[in-house]
Amino acid sequence: MKEVRLNNGVMMPAVGYGVYQIPVEDTERCVSDALEVGYRMVDTASSYFNEKQVGDALRRSGLPREQVFVTTKLWVQDYEYDDALRAFDLSMKNLGLDYLDLYLLHKPYGNYYAAWRTVERLYKEGRVRAVGVTSFSSERLQDLFLHNEVKPMVNQLETHPFFQQGAANAFLRQEGIQHEAWAPFAEGKRGIFSNPTIEAIADRHGKTTGQVVLRWLNQRGVVVIPKSVRKERMAENLDIFDFTLSNEEMRRMSVLDTGRSPIYGDQDLPTVRGIGLHKIH
Repeated sequence: MKEVRLNNGVMMPAVGYGVYQIPVEDTERCVSDALEVGYRMVDTASSYFNEKQVGDALRRSGLPREQVFVTTKLWVQDYEYDDALRAFDLSMKNLGLDYLDLYLLHKPYGNYYAAWRTVERLYKEGRVRAVGVTSFSSERLQDLFLHNEVKPMVNQLETHPFFQQGAANAFLRQEGIQHEAWAPFAEGKRGIFSNPTIEAIADRHGKTTGQVVLRWLNQRGVVVIPKSVRKERMAENLDIFDFTLSNEEMRRMSVLDTGRSPIYGDQDLPTVRGIGLHKIH
């Protein structure tokens, strides 16, 4: 498995398995299948309500703990300092782990300064190997690390051919923060799997459109966490390191960028309100 080195020296797989929107009753089976076909990173969150099933699959796999990179996330509701400590302990109990590889603040709303100071404490205590954020715009991310002790190692952003995050990618590279893509397939929107440009590139390499998208992200230095409930598709999404997109193909992919999300806008007022007030317990 190809890996990337985070700014604190921790090695992180370049491809992981995401479990967002996988039904609770299917999660253990899906994670078990993903580990069996070769994934060594699993991404979950407290707000996905499937941490326990992820942990059960990890234990059933028989893999040594240090061989699987596990990510979970702190929800906005628990962003006060003491609430965040309790939420972390609950996540660890659900996962059945005694340390975490990556802990992320899930959204840039609420009292994320207090939450980050909790995350810093967990990191300094060695309970978390790496820390980061999700969906933080570059200005909020910069403001966060300028006024705290620990610089985030990862920013997980919606990133795919229709929303390429070019400026954010450049900023993250400049600051030594790893860019990770959530929704690398745009949640299937805008006909991504039948897009003529991506299909033509895929045909040239004897690959699928999904593999081209993941390889394109990989070549931009972006870590990916694709989701699938089908074992054969899981294996396919992992098989992206035996071909390379040319400069011309990368340019053709760049033309697909619309500069906006087809899923939701992080600065859209109803979205911000809905996320900020959403309770998970």
